[in-house]
Amino acid sequence: MDSDPSPHPVDPDGFSIVYRDEWLAVINKGWDLVVHPAPSHQGATLVELLGEELAGGDDPERPGIVHRLDRGTSGLMIVAREERTHADLQQMIRDRDVARIYTAMADGRFRSRTGTIDAPIGRASRKRHRMAVNGASSREAKTHFEVVEALRRESMLEVRLETGRTHQIRVHLEAIGHPVVGDVTYGGPERYGLTRQFLHSSKLQFSHPRTGEDLAFEADLPADLSAALEAARSNDSL
Repeated sequence: MDSDPSPHPVDPDGFSIVYRDEWLAVINKGWDLVVHPAPSHQGATLVELLGEELAGGDDPERPGIVHRLDRGTSGLMIVAREERTHADLQQMIRDRDVARIYTAMADGRFRSRTGTIDAPIGRASRKRHRMAVNGASSREAKTHFEVVEALRRESMLEVRLETGRTHQIRVHLEAIGHPVVGDVTYGGPERYGLTRQFLHSSKLQFSHPRTGEDLAFEADLPADLSAALEAARSNDSL
């Protein structure tokens, strides 16, 4: 069993393995790395780079992938290394037995410190690369948030997913008028030199499906998001 509770810095197009045993691994993904192959993408993907580390699943292009992170989103994700664990982890996601917590910088100030966004998400009708509340073939989507730091123009959030729809956090925050800073796809303002959305998968908590051990992982903000946060804090003092 290999474990590194303090992962090294990750390049934007790379990753590090922060935990690994014979059944699963936890990855810290760089923001510019795509998880699995797609017709519109050229270049290496996480699936290809992990190679034989992964196993499980019916889709040969997505072996071992339990949940995904968008391109432009960095941080922690779980991958399976054998078939039974892959199936069990996917069921745990469906049963909401995996705590997936993100750090986000949202535009604007919130009226309440905590809240839940409960709105179905489907494919946007006119812009197929986008998702939308009440879009085509909408499915249940629920996002919980807490304001952990109020800045002059933004709010730092801890966001917990109850479901896991494509672009869920980004769509939900846009829907309530607080898009993620740097997320131009969903109307987020371009600030602080960011070239992607300020969204980072910062914590994972779950019980190991084979051993029953309680596992918890945290990943610090990468350099570009840390710099953006410091710039936003400096803006408060102007």
